[in-house]
Amino acid sequence: MNWFPVWRKKTALPEGGVIAPDETLPAGPTLILGLQHAVAMFGATVLMPLLMGLDPNLSILMSGIGTLLFFVITRGRVPAYLGSSASFVGVVIAVTGFTGQGLNPHLGLALGGIIACGAVYAVIGLIVMKTGAGWIEKLMPPAVTGAVVMAIGLNLAPVAIHSVSGSGFDSWVAVITVVCIGLVAVFTRGIVQRLLLLTGLCLAWAIYALLTNGLGLGKPVDFSALASAPWFGLPATTAPVFDLQAMIMIAPVAIILVAENLGHLKAVAGMTGNDMPPWTGRAFFADGLATLLSGAVGGCGVTTYAENIGVMAITKVYSTLAFVAAAVIALLLGFSPKFGALIHTIPAPVIGGASVVVFGLIAVSGARIWVQHQVDLSRNNHLIMVAVTLVLGAGNFSLNIGSFTLSGIGTATFGAILLNAFLSYPRKKTGQDASLPGRAR
Repeated sequence: MNWFPVWRKKTALPEGGVIAPDETLPAGPTLILGLQHAVAMFGATVLMPLLMGLDPNLSILMSGIGTLLFFVITRGRVPAYLGSSASFVGVVIAVTGFTGQGLNPHLGLALGGIIACGAVYAVIGLIVMKTGAGWIEKLMPPAVTGAVVMAIGLNLAPVAIHSVSGSGFDSWVAVITVVCIGLVAVFTRGIVQRLLLLTGLCLAWAIYALLTNGLGLGKPVDFSALASAPWFGLPATTAPVFDLQAMIMIAPVAIILVAENLGHLKAVAGMTGNDMPPWTGRAFFADGLATLLSGAVGGCGVTTYAENIGVMAITKVYSTLAFVAAAVIALLLGFSPKFGALIHTIPAPVIGGASVVVFGLIAVSGARIWVQHQVDLSRNNHLIMVAVTLVLGAGNFSLNIGSFTLSGIGTATFGAILLNAFLSYPRKKTGQDASLPGRAR
């Protein structure tokens, strides 16, 4: 078998058909599709680094490099874009104590943890390449992954509220930002709706500039750095700091990334009719290696993006070459300091308002996992596992193990896995399971 497929050229999308991963449209339409994928990933890939105090310009660049790496390792068979992962936000903030203003002063600690996470993820990929992914689905069924994802979102809630409570003006700007995102989400259609975070952010940004630069109600937007920034140049990099406690806190995010990637592979397999399981291990390994490389220079950990799967579902074009085009566009943006300076002009209360929405969406996505996989929450083992996981995460329950402290997201993640394994252990049936107090039989 050739390393890459021989892409069959199609002059147009067949009537009622699809463009398969090993097919391609002419160069012009492929570039346009690449631009659409770049636009789809842009909002979250920029916003997540901002929430953690990372350089969004560098994260965009590393997302492009990571996507090309993914393309090579999966031998051009898996259509996917690797963008900034929201799963890192909670643990990075917990490790570094970042307050949401500017660049993270303890960024090195986060980077060491991101590298550890990437390494764990890559090792999981190598194991899956040898053994298959069945053990992962048993260890982390949808009931567990949904609970952990929801716990992460709830754990971030106090961070979001604190970031917009600096003054009364900041709080109202956050409310305006939430309303703007909500209006875009509900009353727009097509590509604008898919970019609801970015579009809502820009709208709130414009209102903020009107209130401050125009009416003098708050701290005005400073465009001086934008004017002086060059159009082309290398983004600044940051060296990682390898702190054992930070690494142990961030490394378990690999569990969430595995669940995300596996779900996305199944979705693509269902839409294309192609057999994706043979490439699952390679996809995990590529995603882990891309995360490791991104953390090594100062970028965000990455994951396959559902936003781009949505674009494929709409366009019916699954050609992997479209993602090569998207990655090249990301590289061009990453090598533009002026683009980075533009992003840094976004006011802190606007970012804080967006974080309220993003962290809430993370929590809700956990419930969506349960709904999509028809998780039976009437079963006592699921109820106990979910109940404990959510309280551990939302309450930021920490455990001290010698000089090491495992924070709320870590205790929630490991607690969910261990509780599920213990409570789901096969046992001799003695009739119907007893109901919990207050539950109807």
